[in-house]
Amino acid sequence: MPVDSPHVTIVIPARYASSRFPGKPLALLADKPLIQHVYEQAARVPKVAEVLVATDDARIHECVEQFGGRSAMVTAPCRTGTDRVAEAVRQLPCEIVVNLQADEILLSPDLLLDLIEPFLAGEAEIGTLSRPLTCQEEFARSSVVKVVTDRQGRALYFSRAPVPHDRDHVRAHPPFASLHLGVYIFRRHTLNRFASLPSGELEEAEKLEQLRALEHGIPIHVWETNHASLRIDTEEDLDRANASWDELMARQRD
Repeated sequence: MPVDSPHVTIVIPARYASSRFPGKPLALLADKPLIQHVYEQAARVPKVAEVLVATDDARIHECVEQFGGRSAMVTAPCRTGTDRVAEAVRQLPCEIVVNLQADEILLSPDLLLDLIEPFLAGEAEIGTLSRPLTCQEEFARSSVVKVVTDRQGRALYFSRAPVPHDRDHVRAHPPFASLHLGVYIFRRHTLNRFASLPSGELEEAEKLEQLRALEHGIPIHVWETNHASLRIDTEEDLDRANASWDELMARQRD
């Protein structure tokens, strides 16, 4: 990275406890822990100075160190993954922080470049990514987070619900909303401010931490990417990924 570029750090918050999939970061995908896949792909992203796993669990910490990654134990209580990221970077020199989910495997490093490059070129305080959403089934599914933006690309709202509601059914396909990818980029001072704010009512209702920023008047810029990633939410997702791994890797090489 050029010496005059801001110091960009990717932090991967990873916890063992999960109501839907306990121990997910250590679950094996193609004979590697999921957290290792996420870390190694993140390490391939240009313009990034370092990659760090932030965890509250000694098993995850040891796993990361065993495969040669860098990990920090964060034992303070944290409301969300972003709060854990903020705690982890307190002693780091980074100016720009990327929060990458521990279950989001980049299938191309260019995905994060679609986030980092426009953020560094502009003045946004928080940024995130979306993909076009054309599947009506995904639009309706609560596990798929949707985002609606204004005409300048700033987020109006994030929801698990199929928003906006098309009252007169004038546009059933494709949906108005885009699929939101749970990856964020912050300027350090904005990340610290975010972590100092009380949880919002919308955040608590939807269980979407990014709504805290919107409720407190911090805009989030949304850029679109067409690059693929592999998201593992459930054990069923992991089973499907293991079954199709060779085919998926072959497509990436083509």
